[in-house]
Amino acid sequence: MLPGWHARGVPDVHLITDPSDERLGDYRSLTDLELRTKWEPPHGLFIAEGELVLRRARRAGYRPRSYLVDAKRVDQLDDLDDAPVYAAAPAVLEQATGFHVHRGVLASFHRLPLRDAGEVLADARRVAILEDVNNHTNIGAVFRGAAALGIDAVLLSPSCADPLYRRSVRVSMGEVFAVPYARLEPWPDGLARVREAGFSVLALTPAPDAVPMQRLDAAQRARPALLLGAEGPGLSRHALAACDVPVRLPMRRGVDSLNVAAAAAVAFWELGRDDDL
Repeated sequence: MLPGWHARGVPDVHLITDPSDERLGDYRSLTDLELRTKWEPPHGLFIAEGELVLRRARRAGYRPRSYLVDAKRVDQLDDLDDAPVYAAAPAVLEQATGFHVHRGVLASFHRLPLRDAGEVLADARRVAILEDVNNHTNIGAVFRGAAALGIDAVLLSPSCADPLYRRSVRVSMGEVFAVPYARLEPWPDGLARVREAGFSVLALTPAPDAVPMQRLDAAQRARPALLLGAEGPGLSRHALAACDVPVRLPMRRGVDSLNVAAAAAVAFWELGRDDDL
């Protein structure tokens, strides 16, 4: 036990000196994407990195399983009394996790049950729909933009990356906890559910015959569902065929498109620019 913690009324803190300690099992090989993808969702867990992110996860109702912190930061985190706290030197943290934990704080959380797409749509006015976006950095950036720019929910095709993967959570600055999301299945036939819920499905594409976003009419803006594809290939022809209106962001200097997260942010702003803030 670490000195001084009993006096603070937080007894469940343990000093770890061996990186192979079995209590650190949740934090093994955090940079191994394939391993973590196969291990975290089936076990109903995810890893949060950084104090800001883990506190947002707690406020959003996720239940912590344990915390792993740099021993020098223990005094800064003496309110983490709802799960075991494992403290270790930076070298031990790096050996256990496989990378330098420069933020000094990790946490293992239990996932919440994934919501149904219909439930998510019922509470939303504007949604984003992602097809085959499997880059975790882009997923996190899209969620952060959605939270900041008035998107009420995100729907994911079955092949999209996990929003609760550590990198996605970190890039989103914890906003993946603030924006409701669900998987939309089957794909792309599930887009019919979006339309039946009263949304106009707007497919973002660089096609020259697509409607410039600023020219959408009031009916198309009323309840928009913006469909975004993966970096490079963009939207599949099946998804494009299932949309109501293809839309584009006007480009200059011969640039044909933006990174999906950047394009999403611009489109989100355009769809919400008339809101009263």
